[in-house]
This record gives sequence, C-alpha cells and structure tokens, in this order.
Amino acid sequence: MSKNKIDKKNQKKIAKKRIEKLFLQAEVNVQKKRFDLADRYVHIARKIQMRYQIRMPKKFKRKFCKHCYSYLVPNVNSRVRINRGKIIVYCKNCNRYMRFLIK
Repeated sequence: MSKNKIDKKNQKKIAKKRIEKLFLQAEVNVQKKRFDLADRYVHIARKIQMRYQIRMPKKFKRKFCKHCYSYLVPNVNSRVRINRGKIIVYCKNCNRYMRFLIK
C-alpha cells in the first residue's frame, strides 16, 4: 500500500472525529441558547464532510436542516410531525420541509 492511501484513510478518520466533536459542541451551545454558534458548527461540519468526501453519520443527518444548515431543535426552531409513514420536519428558519421514511 502506498503512503497516500494510508494518509487518506487517516484523514477520513480524523474528519469523522471532528464532525462528531462539532455536533457535540453544537448541542452544548443550543443548551446555552447560542443558536448562531450551533449553526456555525453545523456549517463547518458540512464543509469537512464535503472536503474529505465522507458520508455524514446517520445519527447527525436529521439534526440539521438540509436547506439552510441550521441546527434543529424540536419545538424551538423546528416542527416534527408523523404522517402516513413519514417523519416530516419543518424548519422555522427557512420555512422548508424535509421528509424521512419510517421503515
């Protein structure tokens, strides 16, 4: 194996860890009512994800709006409903919907 492939694997592992840390920091800032910082951390996590071409971990996919990249907190800046086998999340920042299937 060449050195480049090993470096890329390590970079992707580090990127995943950074994304996890950023989402943890976003949660902490939401509890402190600092929504601007939480949104910024989500934006940075998305940039890291795109740069290293990795998938966003499934546990974080539904925690931010796919349109405006704001950190979603139910009943604060989002509305969650269940309808006909789908979870419908409404973002109050950008007034858009996201739909997720329930298996």
